[in-house]
Amino acid sequence: MTGGLRAIRTAREWSQERLIREIENFARQHMLTIASTASLRVYVSEWENGKRPISERYSKILRALFGVTDDELHGRPPAPREATQTDGYDDLVARIDASRSVSLTMVKTFMDQTELLRTVDRQMGAASLIDQMTGHLATLEDALTFAVLPETRRPVARALAGAATLAAWQALDAGAVERAWRSYELGKRAAKEADEPMYLAHATAEQAYVLCDAGRPTMAVELVRDAQRVGGAVMSPRLQAWLYAAEAEICAKAGMPDDCRRALDNAARLLPPGEEARDPDMLSIFLNEGHLARWRGNVLAQLGDDDDVDGLYVALDSVDPTFVRATAGLRCDLAQAHLARGEYDQAHAHLREARLLASRTGSVRHRRRIEQLTQRL
Repeated sequence: MTGGLRAIRTAREWSQERLIREIENFARQHMLTIASTASLRVYVSEWENGKRPISERYSKILRALFGVTDDELHGRPPAPREATQTDGYDDLVARIDASRSVSLTMVKTFMDQTELLRTVDRQMGAASLIDQMTGHLATLEDALTFAVLPETRRPVARALAGAATLAAWQALDAGAVERAWRSYELGKRAAKEADEPMYLAHATAEQAYVLCDAGRPTMAVELVRDAQRVGGAVMSPRLQAWLYAAEAEICAKAGMPDDCRRALDNAARLLPPGEEARDPDMLSIFLNEGHLARWRGNVLAQLGDDDDVDGLYVALDSVDPTFVRATAGLRCDLAQAHLARGEYDQAHAHLREARLLASRTGSVRHRRRIEQLTQRL
């Protein structure tokens, strides 16, 4: 997402008129004063043609609408982090001393903030969270930068690993692939610092999706298998099952059907029984038999196998209504399965629902998949 506002808008397939309506709706909902519709038409045209800078008032609105950073909005490369300016040793020591007061209670607060951001993202998408997530990561990075002793650094690094991995997935969903990659690298570094192989395995496996989306599925397969290796024997069974399911999906995209089916069998074998979906040892992992059935249907549909379409409908009936983005993906899976059967009316109906959900969450990643499937109708 390097072309600024125009590239961001077109990635969502919004016209300039649609963008103006969204700005006006946002302003009404948040009781903000903005220019008239006629003036906004001029502003949008001039913003996109570089004739008018985007003011902070409108930057804030656009960041919330699209889930992008200021650099992405203005088409700038990411600025390198500046070294902290200090007034000699006194200021430095003051910050180091302050970092020693980061207690386990404060770390729990950091984790709770990540959980809140995860919940809002799951239901509404990441677009409205860009400023909160950017600030949250900056706070955690500063806390880690000035923490000295391991007993302080490790808990903060663990909190940063979880937050950075969530931020990366949000960026990937918003189409900001470079930011996603950098955030995964930050999450992996933090996980290593914290000596948390489960967090490292999760961040590494999700990073494989960036490679896959970039057209490098074979390399992505290698990376997700490396995630299984770095997680090792300390991983929970649910995380192991999740990693095998991720491997199956990526193998399907890489054209490796036998490896794909073996990975699905391993996921089913390792998944703990019961309705519980959340991994108490890895709060970002949600996976139970219903979720795995949906994932299996997705993977088999990519292989052109339509035998598991009934399982997809069972998953649709049982999906948690707060998992809005996941439901959009499930609708895409069903559309793909019906396309494999030549049932175009059903595929079209599911794509219509998927498009509405993708618009609701601002998911560029799902919209891209929807358009690819639509071209097959």
